Amino acid sequence: MKRIFLIGWLLAVTTSSFAQVPAPAKVQSEPPKDSFFVLSPVEVRAIRASENSPFTKTNLSKKEIAKVNLGQDIPFLLNQTPGVVINSDAGNGIGYTGIRIRGSDATRINVTLNGIPYNDAESQGTFFVDLPDFSSSTGSIQIQRGVGTSSNGAGAFGGSINFSTNDVNHEAYGEVNNSYGSFNSWKNTIKAGTGLLNGFTSELRLSRISSNGYIDRAASDLKSFHFTTAYITPQSSVRVNVFSGKEKTYQAWYGISETDLKNGNRTVNYAGTEKPGEPYDNETDNFVQTHYQLFFSQLLSKKISFNTAIFLTTGKGYYEQYKAGEEYASYGMPDPPSTGTPITESDMIRQLWLDNDFYGNIFSFQYKHNKIQATLGGGYTRYDGRHFGKVIWAEQGLTSIKNWYDLDARKTDFNIYLKQQTQVSANWIVFYDLQYRRVSYTMNGFRNNPTLFTDNTFNFFNPKAGINYKKNDWRTYLSYSIANKEPNRDDFEADRLQQPKPEQLHDIELGMERTRKNYSLSATFYYMRYKDQLVLTGKINDVGAYTRTNIPKSFRAGIELQGAVTLFPWLNTTANLAFSKNKVLDFTEYIDDYDNGGQKENSFTKTDIAYSPAIVGGAAINLIPVKNTEISFLHKYVSKQYLDNTSNDARVLNGFFTQDIRAIYSVKNIRAGMIKLKELNIIAQINNVWAKEYEPNGYTFSYIAGGSTITENYYFPMAGRNFMIGVNVKL
Repeated sequence: MKRIFLIGWLLAVTTSSFAQVPAPAKVQSEPPKDSFFVLSPVEVRAIRASENSPFTKTNLSKKEIAKVNLGQDIPFLLNQTPGVVINSDAGNGIGYTGIRIRGSDATRINVTLNGIPYNDAESQGTFFVDLPDFSSSTGSIQIQRGVGTSSNGAGAFGGSINFSTNDVNHEAYGEVNNSYGSFNSWKNTIKAGTGLLNGFTSELRLSRISSNGYIDRAASDLKSFHFTTAYITPQSSVRVNVFSGKEKTYQAWYGISETDLKNGNRTVNYAGTEKPGEPYDNETDNFVQTHYQLFFSQLLSKKISFNTAIFLTTGKGYYEQYKAGEEYASYGMPDPPSTGTPITESDMIRQLWLDNDFYGNIFSFQYKHNKIQATLGGGYTRYDGRHFGKVIWAEQGLTSIKNWYDLDARKTDFNIYLKQQTQVSANWIVFYDLQYRRVSYTMNGFRNNPTLFTDNTFNFFNPKAGINYKKNDWRTYLSYSIANKEPNRDDFEADRLQQPKPEQLHDIELGMERTRKNYSLSATFYYMRYKDQLVLTGKINDVGAYTRTNIPKSFRAGIELQGAVTLFPWLNTTANLAFSKNKVLDFTEYIDDYDNGGQKENSFTKTDIAYSPAIVGGAAINLIPVKNTEISFLHKYVSKQYLDNTSNDARVLNGFFTQDIRAIYSVKNIRAGMIKLKELNIIAQINNVWAKEYEPNGYTFSYIAGGSTITENYYFPMAGRNFMIGVNVKL
């Protein structure tokens, strides 16, 4: 069986030029012009790249999303797209997960929901755990790699992901979707919609996902709902979305030590183990996030349309920890009374809280006439965040109930952009995109430095330009983009004289595509040059914090190959392969010296950027052995990654090659007595068929003690062979 996978990988590579198009039964020779772009709801067209935009992108339809939607988090649904590497704290894709595109983590990936920014305003990360089963309400996804076209929210330094949920279902429907799998993993989803009735439509989804996780105690309990209602006429539309996610996840974010990994203790979890005896049973992360979105669209003339949205996103929650031997003074509490030896320490249970509101407005005017398409758009957002901490229990008694820290933060973000795409001849299209963005960020203290106040304002100009050539079944494009990005909250925890500088990225993308009746292929060359990229160096700043430091020069350069081929009506294959060089120039590492005090410096001329594999590939072989049945053999390869920026082979994540099998059985219009089903889908997937032991994520730190440099590596292992089975019923 293993040979079949290896042969399949080679077949996919040699016949489809290392491509990835999600399992087409047939590759269209002449797809409708800008089909994905035009068919997208008007709310997202302003920020999506059209078929003829000179940017590198991958589009996923609702049908393609449904094939992989068995309860795992959103990054796992994107695993087969080019240049993507995913990871999971719990080891099985449910709970906290991560994604990197071209080596860039989630803080450098712009994410929008119906055009509305989703990235956390302070950390700039994306926490998909707060959107349980959001994919069940998603109509389409566009992933842009590189800077891409102008969007709302955080700057795109590795890519952008845009989700659309505002598709219109014209017919009434009902769905019941249930999945079960390894580690007692469950997904239960109920969906219903009225269809379009006299211009009105409403839909509701209720979901629950739970799992024990592969890692010990890494359990997740996730609940969500999504409600939308709209009134639509030929000239205008009004839509209201309300959706919410609630998560309770046992912490598994410490990883496991290299020693435990080598000894085969792959599922050990250190969270909660400061408690004597059994681990603390409520070492959990708890958060509720609710989104309110109101959209209005109006066709102003045959050439001009207008759309706008106002939104509010609320978030509130905490993570709870058992801490042993904590000093009362560290929490601003007086020592408890004592008749003997003074009591200064106690075991404690603490909660670190976040309570925030994120709100604002986005808008766009879209013009289309003859050979010109233009968009004037932008938005204004404000973030009000409150950080505070509570001690809820102390073994030696609580001597105060006030919060030991209570800090506020405020961030405003204004942007405006103008995009224009013009067909200057039968085969040539030119494009430009000019964006101005202003960010103001005020922080009234940090947990470990509560008196450190910062107030920063950044003004960014992000220009982009490109050209597209299209003739017959060939398309070629070239673009040049500049992006700027502000530091995140942790970066500012430094003295006023050591405040970080913003980062800048210059991105060149050159792409070539060919689409024929039974195959498609493409190649993209890119060069991404960074100025003042922020990275961890190990340096302690003047307020005692380990923060990221600006490094003057670094770059990413690579080629991404994609394609698909239909060999027979019952056999098609898709694949992608990305080769890249990711380098830091003139890097200095800082290591704590416990023998002599201070820090030791190690200088490097040219090293690899951390978490940036040189090779990432994916492939799928799709068989239709009998009517209504599809079997897919899925492959993923990721070469080794370094845990820091020193290219030290003692601090590395080994490369891995995994295989999954997915089988889908679909049948329509089933009648059983009085019950009629529109469609029945049964999906079964075996992940990591050969039980490969691998770790796609980790971290490292080093120090000098006893005359030696000691390096501590920690890893986040993935589960061995595991499965999920889903039964989806459409009424």
